[in-house]
Amino acid sequence: MSTTVQARVAQARKLWGASSRTPASPGFRTDVQALRAIAVLAVVVNHFWPAALTGGYIGVDVFFVISGYLITSHLGREIARTGKVRFGTFYARRIRRLLPAALLVLAVTVLLAGALLPYPRWTATAWETFASAFYWENWLLAAKSVNYSAANEAASVVQHYWSLSVEEQFYLFWPLLLVGLVMLGGNRRWLVPGVAGLGVISLVFSVVYTSMSPNEAYFNTLARVWEFALGAFVALTASKLVLPRVAAEVASGLGLAMIIVPAFAYDHTSPFPGSLALMPTVGTALVIASGLRPGTQWHTPVTASRPVQFVGDISYSLYLWHWPLLILAPFALGGALDKGELTTAWLLWLLALSFALAWLTKVLVEDRARTFPALVRDTRLTFATMIAGLLVVEVMAGVLQANYHQQAAAAERNVQTGKGDACHGAAAMIASNGCPDPFGPARVPEMGPVNEYWRLAPECVETDYFKVDDKSTVKVCDFSGDGEPTQTVWLLGDSHAEQWQTPVFEVARKERWLLKIGILGGCPFADVQFTGYRSAAGPRDILRCRDWTAQMFPAITNDKPSMVLMSFFSRQEFVDDGSGRSQTEQYREGIEPWWSAWTATGTRVFVFADPPYNRDVRSTSCVLLNRSNPKTCAIPRERAQPPEPLGEVAKSSSNPRVSLVDLTDYFCDQRLCYGVIGNVAVYYDGDHVNSEYSRTLTPMLEKALSSR
Repeated sequence: MSTTVQARVAQARKLWGASSRTPASPGFRTDVQALRAIAVLAVVVNHFWPAALTGGYIGVDVFFVISGYLITSHLGREIARTGKVRFGTFYARRIRRLLPAALLVLAVTVLLAGALLPYPRWTATAWETFASAFYWENWLLAAKSVNYSAANEAASVVQHYWSLSVEEQFYLFWPLLLVGLVMLGGNRRWLVPGVAGLGVISLVFSVVYTSMSPNEAYFNTLARVWEFALGAFVALTASKLVLPRVAAEVASGLGLAMIIVPAFAYDHTSPFPGSLALMPTVGTALVIASGLRPGTQWHTPVTASRPVQFVGDISYSLYLWHWPLLILAPFALGGALDKGELTTAWLLWLLALSFALAWLTKVLVEDRARTFPALVRDTRLTFATMIAGLLVVEVMAGVLQANYHQQAAAAERNVQTGKGDACHGAAAMIASNGCPDPFGPARVPEMGPVNEYWRLAPECVETDYFKVDDKSTVKVCDFSGDGEPTQTVWLLGDSHAEQWQTPVFEVARKERWLLKIGILGGCPFADVQFTGYRSAAGPRDILRCRDWTAQMFPAITNDKPSMVLMSFFSRQEFVDDGSGRSQTEQYREGIEPWWSAWTATGTRVFVFADPPYNRDVRSTSCVLLNRSNPKTCAIPRERAQPPEPLGEVAKSSSNPRVSLVDLTDYFCDQRLCYGVIGNVAVYYDGDHVNSEYSRTLTPMLEKALSSR
């Protein structure tokens, strides 16, 4: 370090240590430990019983404010005491505090995932384990959040590590920032303005980004920095925040209310973090600030009680263990569950197990690793141990990924079994075939690459027309062979049109079509005021859908195809023009003029009725958990197949060239809709049909298209 820098740091040491603004040494604070308990319980209850505490995810934000406060307090005291920050020692302390438990849970989770989870989920588990170990899981989830196909993936067993990734990224740059601000001003006068300025910039970014793309913003570190900065601000201005007793009591009560109210009031549709995160984070800051005054407060008998302090003590390990246990439990319990769903009794047992494992991990791993003499004495040994632990976890993840490829190859061979059987797949629903057990076990219950509904035929090529986010949305498939195509056909819509590709390819190949495919996930193909898929969408997603459909409609009109085949998830793609009319009427107004424009040029329009619900009425793992008796997963027809706006519009259309193709009778009998038919699993994931099953619908689809 140069003489000039040393002088500046020495001056900072003098001024920080002597200033009236010096943050008081907090020691151990029972109120902060109670905040940890509240935060972790909010998250755990939200995960175990999401309907009971819909906004419990705000517990993560409480943790962020606490971390900002504690780390800044610690760094401030070190600078005041030594005039510098020993970066190696600081990071080694963080490693001993956080990594042993985190890597232990990752290692155990990978082992259990390989033993319990279906093989198609191994590759996502392997990649997310790698991302979690190196603390960039939040960026991986942010990337997936803008990928519509990824949005239908089952929850990962380690996705809760996203918040730990954000926190570790904060720990990585925060000491550098504080030391930089001290050196910049020669004393601490730049600290508060610098931290406050960074916090304001991050908050503005968070509000704007959340309004534009809430799903991606949720995992973005830059949209969360202000929460840590808020805690840091309390630490840096601690001496000025010592409130009179009555004011402190009021502030703590208000702060706790600001945490508790959003935990119940917010839900999965709330655009978060953004401005909504201000309530729980400011509430946390108020509780911390009110506790700067020595002595007890009105809540101390509760918050300082042993049960609350115990939960605060084990909060880190409890956060680590609860999620993988919740995700893995259904696969361990299997047929003991009702349609794959965990009952309250099972959830309570899982909660007890989470607490037990958290306590054991706290006592045997966290505490011992943090104070292990050899590691405390030798920073280099701490870093070497970290590298060894990371290597072990990554090798385990690599083995899981390698095993996935072996299983996928075996599954592709198994799919061929049964083809040509008169009772294979949808054919089992034909009474005249006399199938003895149409709803028996699936030959291949796991959904791997061979079952992907979006897989293209070899005759298809992607085009650069109407690209969205640099991704192709239009494919051209020439099935004419060496001759001229017999006709041009468009397949249009979102992924619910895409799931019909496989049987459409079979018909197109037989009829020698020129097939053009226009697909944009999560977007209704209609001139409507789209508000979001399943929940409110950001302006960017809404504009993306509107612009794409506006460009595609005239292109198809000018192409004058023989047929347009279309489908989209109108039951969950919500529209609202402010008129108060039903979804069906709004869709009618937005799609019938387009149908009229197409049919005026001789085009026939076929609307595919959406298949029955899957994840909205049963666990998506139900078939996997009831392999020997998949009839357990059957759902009453009226519940699984409620009216859908697009289908209702097509069915009631007066346009003679518009027809509804409704194949529901090949998913359901008169009473029930099934998860396995003709020894083939019906669904690929929570929302889409398994391509192996849709292929068995080819004769029915061909008949429907040729008889109109």
